[in-house]
This record gives sequence, C-alpha cells and structure tokens, in this order.
Amino acid sequence: MKEGIHPKSYPVVFVDGDHEWTGLSTHKSAQTKTIDGVEHFVIPVDISAFSHPFYTGQKKLVDTAGRVEKFMRRYGSQLEAGRSKK
Repeated sequence: MKEGIHPKSYPVVFVDGDHEWTGLSTHKSAQTKTIDGVEHFVIPVDISAFSHPFYTGQKKLVDTAGRVEKFMRRYGSQLEAGRSKK
C-alpha cells in the first residue's frame, strides 16, 4: 500500500442493539470502549444484518396477484377498447 494516499483507519466497535462487532473504519466517535487492551471507538448503527427484516426473516410478502387483479379491474375495459379499435 502506498504511504500517504489512504485515509487513516481506526479500530471501532459497531453497536446495533445488543449486538457488537469490531472492525476498522475511518470514522471516530467521542465514546470509546476497551476490548482486549485496545481502545475502540464506538459507532452505533441503526440497521445491520442482526436487525434488518430481510436477514431476520420478518420480511413481509407483497400480494402481487392482488395488485394485477386490481389493475385489470380498473383498466381492463380500456385495454379491451384499445384492442377492438385496431
């Protein structure tokens, strides 16, 4: 790695609710936490793989068939009228 062209990275601990994991980041914070004798900056995150609905299995399924039926009820007659003109 070339010297002087990359931003300085710091040891951080990311916090999402009850879950914590360590890593490196260019962000710093005023709050610190010592882990294994190394001082880490604490970075709170709103959403991670621990809390995102896609990863936790709480994702709601969208009823696409109902949407298509609703579209056809609303605009189906216009589609038929357009086809009969040709």
